[in-house]
Amino acid sequence: MTKNTAADYWNEFRQADSRVKTDYQAHQAWSFGNSRAMADELLALVLAGTKQATASLYQLYRWTNEPLPQVGDFSVILDGAQVPSCIIETTAVEVVPFASVTAEHARLEGEGDLSLTYWREVHWQFFSHQAAAAHHHFNEDDLVVCERFKVVYR
Repeated sequence: MTKNTAADYWNEFRQADSRVKTDYQAHQAWSFGNSRAMADELLALVLAGTKQATASLYQLYRWTNEPLPQVGDFSVILDGAQVPSCIIETTAVEVVPFASVTAEHARLEGEGDLSLTYWREVHWQFFSHQAAAAHHHFNEDDLVVCERFKVVYR
């Protein structure tokens, strides 16, 4: 039964999974992308099992004072309307320069034609926009947090 808030959804998950002992933290709930439509599109890929990884701009964590993802972290994934839809567990984290992101990671992100070329095009635009908002010029040497995950609760 889906609850209305991320905190309720987390508590439901916590009751279902004995490994989870922690209380809900606001940073644990987020949606993919930067728009309602993108959040829904990428969530659909996650729920279909196509999207098993994500990438974020390393500097964003510093700019927002949020913790870097760690193996074993759980996240409540929200749809475009900010309704909880699933919980993922982080299974791997690697921080690499943008230019060093691998074709395997691009494939695991499950977007577009699954190619590294596609991944670089869309993420270059996405990261450049995020960096510009913080008055930073994004370049190929900027670090990217490559995160793998699995859905553990729906």
